[in-house]
Amino acid sequence: MSDAFDPADAGTWIARGRKAHHAEALAHAWQCFPDLPNDAPLDARIARTRQRIQMLRPLHDEITRETEAERQRKNFAFAQHQVADGKDDGRYTVILHARDTHGYEWNPAVAYGDGHHAARAGWDFRFIGNERSKDFEHCRNAYRHGFRDGGGQPEDIFDTARRAFAAVPSATLPSAKISVPDASCPRPSQWPNPSDQPAPTSWRRRLLVLGRAELDTGAIGLLDLLRAIPGHDGAMVLIAAPDASLRFYDLLTGYADHLDVGLILQQAALDDILIAADGPDLATIDAAAHRLPIVRNMERTRNSALQQRAQFRIWLARGRAPGDQFAAGHIRWGKMAAGLSGRLGGFTARYAGPAQPSGHRIVIEDASGAPAQGYRSAGGDPLEPEIVITNRAHLRACMTAQLRSFAAGLRF
Repeated sequence: MSDAFDPADAGTWIARGRKAHHAEALAHAWQCFPDLPNDAPLDARIARTRQRIQMLRPLHDEITRETEAERQRKNFAFAQHQVADGKDDGRYTVILHARDTHGYEWNPAVAYGDGHHAARAGWDFRFIGNERSKDFEHCRNAYRHGFRDGGGQPEDIFDTARRAFAAVPSATLPSAKISVPDASCPRPSQWPNPSDQPAPTSWRRRLLVLGRAELDTGAIGLLDLLRAIPGHDGAMVLIAAPDASLRFYDLLTGYADHLDVGLILQQAALDDILIAADGPDLATIDAAAHRLPIVRNMERTRNSALQQRAQFRIWLARGRAPGDQFAAGHIRWGKMAAGLSGRLGGFTARYAGPAQPSGHRIVIEDASGAPAQGYRSAGGDPLEPEIVITNRAHLRACMTAQLRSFAAGLRF
């Protein structure tokens, strides 16, 4: 690819991945309406650009149509390959049926397949789609069509109960396979990532389940992060042991083999469980999922070590030690001209620049935009609207702590 860029030359566009007939149209538009010199009046340059855009509009519409047609072709081809290779779960066959019999395009065909599967599986009539999409109504109608073809009757109040009672194992269904869950809640491997939405929870109501690999190698460093948090010793810690069981682990003394995991977990009043494991360890925890109680917050870390550390810090920040009082909720982060900012409730934390003679300033503002003066913590301690930190790498963590303290405080 040449460094020179001549938009009036079709070869320039071809070298950059455009099809030949698209390149010719693009080059022709620049030949008819070339850019004016930089010293030309601004209004004339804007008018010239608008003329070129107007000339290229049919080309852009054609490219959109071609892209959509290629997407349709590839998606249906993938569905056909899945059926031919015996990897179909029943829905690809129905999607192809929707195309061949009813003339649906890809998105409505998928909605038809979802509705058909829901009816055969004994589920409620529940179409989920993007209401802003231009084909939302078409897809919803296709879902309803598939639901009816699968035996559903949305207008019958007893329809769901009747189909759920009549639903049979997938081996006896010719055109759909029903996934029958073997537990009343998702397995730990399917739990969501930690977030800052749940309310703070006392450490005595929290359970951490670690993989054996983390205990042996400390590859992610989760135990070090945990030990640095005040009040962490009130939490329960389980380890996926080498014998494919779950055992209590004391951070000071090690394994506590004499404790009955199932009995203690049944009696514990837990509100929060976090799984931090991968690979065989996660499979062990999945197999022992029936021993874990169903609680309000059930999460797990995933992906790279860096991401897992960040997710673990979010979970740690929700732990509440005795006497702690701070606000929950999602902090909305943003970038202002001067630096990082965060908002929680009616408070905004922002980076206020370097401090003198050293350090970095953080200012907390109330809803009026003025420094949040006169606030005290639940324990009566005054909260300062401006603090100075020495390490800018800790900016987000310090902002988080300040915002949660102010949002839980009182003004006198």
